[in-house]
Amino acid sequence: MARGSGGVRRRIEFDAQTWNALDRLSKDRMATVQELADEAFRDLLKKHRRPTSLKDMLRESIRSHPANDPHPPPRKRSQGSKGEA
Repeated sequence: MARGSGGVRRRIEFDAQTWNALDRLSKDRMATVQELADEAFRDLLKKHRRPTSLKDMLRESIRSHPANDPHPPPRKRSQGSKGEA
């Protein structure tokens, strides 16, 4: 995410071994560490079924309401069991 793009900036601390591995991976893939972090956090949110965009949030909110689910077909009553004892 470029500076001035309206993104939220936070500092994250890595141990030296993790940082070196991320740095090598970013160079191997010709990507920035920021791009690797963006991909990792998107994957993490997807794994836990959390929406990452407004469009996804709206889509999920529609699905979460039972009123929006298709109604099951009406059940047929069996005539033999009603009234017999």
